[in-house]
Amino acid sequence: MFMRFLNDQSGATAIEYALIPAFLSIGIIASVTALRGTINNTFNEISAALTNANATN
Repeated sequence: MFMRFLNDQSGATAIEYALIPAFLSIGIIASVTALRGTINNTFNEISAALTNANATN
């Protein structure tokens, strides 16, 4: 009975399928965190350009 338990592979696939979205989530979070400053600067530049364009009219 113990050997049959050790040779059972039925749960391995479920664990692998659970790990795939976990690793994808970690990658997405790391990417967004790394790009946060760049995205923030871009939006600030757009906001300043719109403010300046509105002030000249």
